[in-house]
Amino acid sequence: MSAMILNAEFRCLHCRQLVSTNHLLSGVQNRNHCPYCLWSRHLDLAQAGDRLSACKAPMRPLGLTVKRSPRRYRSFYSGELMLIHQCIECGKLSINRIAADDFAVSLLEIFESSHRLDAVTRRSLEGCGILPLQTADQTVVHAQLFGKFEGLV
Repeated sequence: MSAMILNAEFRCLHCRQLVSTNHLLSGVQNRNHCPYCLWSRHLDLAQAGDRLSACKAPMRPLGLTVKRSPRRYRSFYSGELMLIHQCIECGKLSINRIAADDFAVSLLEIFESSHRLDAVTRRSLEGCGILPLQTADQTVVHAQLFGKFEGLV
C-alpha cells in the first residue's frame, strides 16, 4: 500500500504533464498542483489534504504570498512562500505550499503576472486575508527561491 502511495501520479488538468505525488521528490505531503505550470485541482474543502471538495475543477495560479506566522513579532517576509490558487468554477481562493520540485522559472512567471491582477480579484484576496507579493517584494521572492540574491534592488 505505501509503495503505491509513494509512486502515485496524476495528469495535470491544465498542461497534461504527468505529476508524481511522491513526497520524497516534492517535499510536501498533499500534492495537488503541477510543478511545471503550477495549476492545481480543487480537492480540499476545509483543510489541506482532506480531499473533501466536490468541485474537483482546475485552479489557476494567481500569484505568490507568504504564509503568516502565528508568532507575534515575526516579520511578514520570514514566513513560508506559498502559491495562491483560485478555482475556475466556484472561485474558491486558497494558498498552497510550494513544492521542492516546482519549476522556479514558472514560480517567477506567476509572481510577475500577479502584478496585473484585476481589482475584483485583489479585493477577493484581501477579503480572505491573502496578501499577494508585489513588485517591491522581488528580493524576498528570489531569496526564498534561490537563497541570498545579490544584484536586485
